[in-house]
Formats: sequence, structure tokens, C-alpha cells
Amino acid sequence: MRFAILVLLCPALLPAQTSTPKERQKYVKSLAREGQAGIPKLLPYAQDPEVEVRREVVRTTVAIGGPASLAPLTQALTDSDEEIVTRAADGLVNFYLPGYWEQGLGGSLKRAGNKLVSRWTDKNDQVVPAHVEARPEVVAALGKVVSGTGPLPARANAARAIGVLRGRAATDDLIGGLASKDSSVLYESLVALEKIRDPRVSPRIHYLLRDLDEKVQLAALETVGILKNPESVAPLRDAYERARNDKVRRAALGALSQIPAEASRPLFTAQLDSSDEWLRAGAAEGIARLGQTADRALLHSKFDAETKMRARLAQAFGAALLGDHAMGEFDPLRYLVNSLNQKAWKGIAEAYLIELVRNEPIRAALAPAIPASTKAEKLSLALVLGRSGAPAAAPLLESLSKDPDTEVAGEALRALRTLRVMNP
Repeated sequence: MRFAILVLLCPALLPAQTSTPKERQKYVKSLAREGQAGIPKLLPYAQDPEVEVRREVVRTTVAIGGPASLAPLTQALTDSDEEIVTRAADGLVNFYLPGYWEQGLGGSLKRAGNKLVSRWTDKNDQVVPAHVEARPEVVAALGKVVSGTGPLPARANAARAIGVLRGRAATDDLIGGLASKDSSVLYESLVALEKIRDPRVSPRIHYLLRDLDEKVQLAALETVGILKNPESVAPLRDAYERARNDKVRRAALGALSQIPAEASRPLFTAQLDSSDEWLRAGAAEGIARLGQTADRALLHSKFDAETKMRARLAQAFGAALLGDHAMGEFDPLRYLVNSLNQKAWKGIAEAYLIELVRNEPIRAALAPAIPASTKAEKLSLALVLGRSGAPAAAPLLESLSKDPDTEVAGEALRALRTLRVMNP
């Protein structure tokens, strides 16, 4: 009856009983030219008995886009076909983060016979801007895919989508996904939890700090560190002591460095002079976050003597965090700002500066230097100030929003919007 009504409303529809799958596919694809008006005409074909027709419905719906596409794409997440579920999830994210369709799993899917092949990579650092909030029904539907029993690649992709959308309401579904024992679902669920950043989750994933799959173990270590729950110190210390190799040991120390605990001081002190620059970096961060200004001279001396970039950036961060706010040519804070000009190290320097500029004395030290900064430095500093969440950073961003370089001004305006969302 429902299909008959839709045929009456849209007389150009091709009934499944009197047309071939190829004809229906072609018709569905043609509806993209109608824009939003074409979506109601697509709906009957979302239930087509031929899977290729339903796949074309999802592709066409994503191509049309707009708010009207969200309901049919959400419904498509319940389809039995792995490709449809995957493409629907990427299409939903694409609405909130334009361009994601081409970069996600769905955008690189190819079919070799009955097997899906993808160029999907482990790179997973995308998140929607702070002012963007996905509809609850979208997050809930993606969560059901993750915690369900469908094809594992589609479940992993849905977990990634939740992370990109920062879908906090699906946290329990992500925890449910960790029961799958599939490495890709475990990994994507952990990264999503890291992006959502609910510290209460940490104890529920401590067991994965000992996972036999190194990729999963490393993701769990990073996630627990980012979540900064004090209950995680002992499990992280155990992971460090039981580490099977240097990669795990570095990750465990890096996670411990995120959580200030005086009980970790002997470990940090012991690794300040390690032959491994990653361990020296983690040790410097850990000592800095303990917040004892008496350690400032120690970290500055390590900074002066260091020859490796990763460790030197960490030591610069530590010295600045503990009160070394000078902006002379060879000072730690200036070194961090200068590193914003280097593509290889910009991301690390930005992360350190986001943490640092939450402190008013550091913002005050940076302010006079900003007008004479390079374009690369201004662009990064705008991002840093916006993501810092510090309400008092607004005047610096307002100044940058008047920069004669339109790209800098635009970045500052976006950062101001982010800052205001974080501080309504």
C-alpha cells in the first residue's frame, strides 16, 4: 500500500515488477539532478529487492546532500548490505564535515567480485568543529551498528564516524564494540572514545592495556592517557613495566606523563637521560605536569643540551609550563613558536601550545610577539588560542581577525567561533 501511494505521488517511478534493475539504477542516479526535490522519489528504492539499486540510492542521496538526506541515510544503516551501511555512515558524517565522503572508507570502496576492497588507512585525526553537533538519532543509529552483529568493517567504520562526530551519547555502544575482539573495531572504538574524552570511561578499558595485538594496545595506552583519569596511573605503570618492546614502553610513559601523580616522579626522573629520545620527551612532559617550579631549571638545562627535536620540544614545553616565559631568540617558549614553521613538527608544537596558552602569563608573553609573527605562526596560534578553551584568549583572536592577510583573519574568526562555543 505504501509503495502504491508513492507511485501515485511520483508517477515517474519505475515499479520493481515491470522494470529491470539496470533501469531502476539509471533512474535513481538521474534523480541527483533534481536536488532536494529528488529525495522523496528515492525513498521507495531504498527498499528495492535488488542490492545494486539500494546502493545507488545511498550514493545519490549523498550526492544530493542537505538536511533532507539525513533521515534516509540513517535508515540505510539498518540495511543488510555491508557496502550500503558503510557508505551511509560516511554520507552522514559528510553532512557535518564536508569532504569526508571522499576520505572515509566508503569513498575508497571498490568491488572485486563479491569482495569489498578499500584504500582505507589508519590515519584517524578528523573531528567536526566544536560548534557542530550531530542529531541524536544519527549518533544513536551509528551506535547500534557498532554494538551490533553486522559485518566487522562496517562496525569499525561506524565507530570511526562516531568519533569524528564526537558522539558522546554512543559511548556505551563503543564500549560494547570492544567486546567484538576484532582488532579494527577495537581500534576505531578506542580512538572514538579518545575524541569524545569522557574520563569516566578509562577504568572500563584498562584491560586493553595488556592486549596482545600491539595496535590495539598502543591505541588503548594513548586513549587512557588522553582521558587523564587518576585511576589509570597504576595500570599504566604496570603496562610500562611489562612492555614487550620500545613502542609500547614509549606509549605507556607518554600516557603516564598526561596524568600528574607524584608517584610517577621516580620513573620520569630515571628516564630524563634515557638514550631514547621518546622516553626523554615523555619524562620531560611528566615532570612538567607535576607542577613543581623547582623543576624548571632542570628542564631548561636539558633543553639547552638536547640535540633531538622531539625531546627538545617536550623540554621546551616543560620549562615554559613551569614558568619560563621569556621570548628571547633562544628561549623555550620562542622555540615552540618557531617550530610552528616546520611542517614535520608543527602538530606537536601546536599541541604543547594549546596546553600552555591556558595560562594567562603565557598568553601575556606571546601577545607582543604575535603581530611580527610569520603567517604560518599566526595561523597556528589562531588555532591554538581557539582550541585552548581559555575565554581570556578572545582579545588576541579578535586582534588576529583584523590581520591584513585574509587567510589569517579567517582562521582567527573560525577560532573565535570555536572558543565561544566552548564558553557559551
